[in-house]
Amino acid sequence: MWPGKRADRLFVMSEVYSFAPVSSPQARVLILGSMPGKRSLEMQQYYAHPQNAFWRIMAELFDFDADQSYLARMEHLRNWGVALWDVLAACTRESSLDSDIVESSIITNDFPAFLSQHPLVGHIYCNGARSFQSFLRHVRPELSDKNLEIPVIRLPSTSPAHAAMNFQAKLCAWSVIMNSIKSTEEP
Repeated sequence: MWPGKRADRLFVMSEVYSFAPVSSPQARVLILGSMPGKRSLEMQQYYAHPQNAFWRIMAELFDFDADQSYLARMEHLRNWGVALWDVLAACTRESSLDSDIVESSIITNDFPAFLSQHPLVGHIYCNGARSFQSFLRHVRPELSDKNLEIPVIRLPSTSPAHAAMNFQAKLCAWSVIMNSIKSTEEP
């Protein structure tokens, strides 16, 4: 960590690291964040901030109780063929905001290895603009021709920082995930 000065206040930049992916070999959809926020890092759980709409949206789409234990929620997603991960393996930032990520500090996760271990993934959904931009800039150039065929779709951020869109609008946008899963189900 190193201190810096901005607007006459002291701030501390921190190097942060993402979690391992949550997936199963049968994963058909991959949902990507950019980097877990401070609350998620503290709790070691994806989307742990209580005002983040992610788990409410997943509960609506996949018909489970959003207040279940974290492990139970993760199991529901795995059973539906949904994997979770982050584009970034590590970065430096001041706060939980994606806008505070220092671009030159970005280290991405190993997507070529992940996709080779999860050959059924047919759609990649990015939770917000930063994950989408980082995926296109840092990951896409490293992918094989086969993996370049996987559609990468930007969805509105579920973060409470993205208050321009209400819950119902986010839920409607995120419902495309269910269509992707249904379109890749085995006959």
